[in-house]
Amino acid sequence: MIAWTWHWSVWKDWKLTGRREETEGEGCRMIRDRNDRPREFCGVFGIFGDAYAAEKTYLGLYALQHRGQESAGIAASNRNTLSVHKGMGLVWSVFSSPDVMPGLVGSSAIGHNRYSTTGSSGIINAQPILIQFKGGQIAAAHNGNLVNALEERRGMENQGSIFQTTSDSEIVLHRIARSQETSIESMVIDALTKIDGAYCFLFLTPEKLIAARDPRGFRPLCLGKVGDAYVVASESCAFDIISADYIRDVEPGEVLIISEKGIESQKLPGAAKQAFCVFEYIYFSRPDSIIFGEKVDKARRSLGTKLAEEAPCDADIVISIPDSANTAALGYAQRSGIKFEIGMIRNHYVGRTFIAPHQRDRTLDVKVKFNPVSGVLRGRRVVVVEDSIVRGTTLKQLVRLIREAGAAEVHVRVSAPPVISPCFYGIDIASRGELIASSKSVESIGSYIGADSLKYLSIEGLLSAVPAGNRQCTACFTGRYPTTIPEDFSKEQFVQC
Repeated sequence: MIAWTWHWSVWKDWKLTGRREETEGEGCRMIRDRNDRPREFCGVFGIFGDAYAAEKTYLGLYALQHRGQESAGIAASNRNTLSVHKGMGLVWSVFSSPDVMPGLVGSSAIGHNRYSTTGSSGIINAQPILIQFKGGQIAAAHNGNLVNALEERRGMENQGSIFQTTSDSEIVLHRIARSQETSIESMVIDALTKIDGAYCFLFLTPEKLIAARDPRGFRPLCLGKVGDAYVVASESCAFDIISADYIRDVEPGEVLIISEKGIESQKLPGAAKQAFCVFEYIYFSRPDSIIFGEKVDKARRSLGTKLAEEAPCDADIVISIPDSANTAALGYAQRSGIKFEIGMIRNHYVGRTFIAPHQRDRTLDVKVKFNPVSGVLRGRRVVVVEDSIVRGTTLKQLVRLIREAGAAEVHVRVSAPPVISPCFYGIDIASRGELIASSKSVESIGSYIGADSLKYLSIEGLLSAVPAGNRQCTACFTGRYPTTIPEDFSKEQFVQC
């Protein structure tokens, strides 16, 4: 566990456009840089029936590190009791002490990587969350957002419930503890019928691992097997690292109960129109993963191909903004016949905590994270492929860096439509006022970022390029939400995972 306490009393309003938010801890300082990237909330991993469950969960979380870098945790079961270790930081740092893994004994475990989007990011909100209730011990790990969290929490607090975290995930544990059902799986299903929104939950008891995905299927969750053990994870790349085989996706509205008896599938009552998060294909998931039943690399190449068809350009080379736009840029280059080049290098050793000792200029952050390859760019007409534009601030600086490296022309192509609306289902996409496309035309955005031209992929092109386009959630591009959003709902009121 981390030895210091984080203090977040000076945490600033999350709706400050393009600012850095500073917090002072004991002996440390953290800078959260709200840059031009949407952020995923969390990643989950679970395994049942393996003598090295905690170790394999650690490896699974390592593969899912891109889904959350602020805290990590593992809960393990030895069939009699649950043990938990969690802390702030990357997976390797949380579990670096040689004393940690020997304490996580058992043949089943669940793990969680977290990126908080609002409110406190302290250890109190790290997961898995472990409670003791009338049914015994249960630990929970959650990826998603509950849109009725505020209503649920207010009602429970008015009835005397005491919450130890500011996470919406804890609401479900309260619902489980209140359930009048007799089996743990029935209690879980009963609790899940009371909530609305996006969720993939993993629950661990001394004897069972339960995995659940919301009826609309917003967030990905897949099932695999290694030896005689079953594994569940946000993405299939977590299976590869432990040599597990991908079996299938956990279906929307499906609840899997894994125990010594094997695996049982149940369905949550009521059907809902499916709404898979299309941003998983555009940006979040690793290109080597299978999500929503399709390889991410294939989907991203299709996005780039469609972008080249819709937004051709007379240019010399195609480059990407690494790393998430790499595959789409390859698709664009292949379809357009323009040569793909590595024109931008990303420093992978710079995280969100970077701050220069004597430099508060935000442009330095971009220069440290990205460096143009002048020998590739000089004198060239360049097509820059980016996966999305949120605020436009980072891309503006990158375009300037490319020009300073000698590019003759800079044409930006975006493998997604303009982002005009915030997300309430598990992505840290800002408030509408922060989204540059919500108030500016494409031409105005192009002028702002300093590009010779700017074009986006259309909604129609997006949906034709990804699998099951009619089942994808595109609310951030259209403002049409698949659930009712309560009028008093605010992402600032909860830490959502």
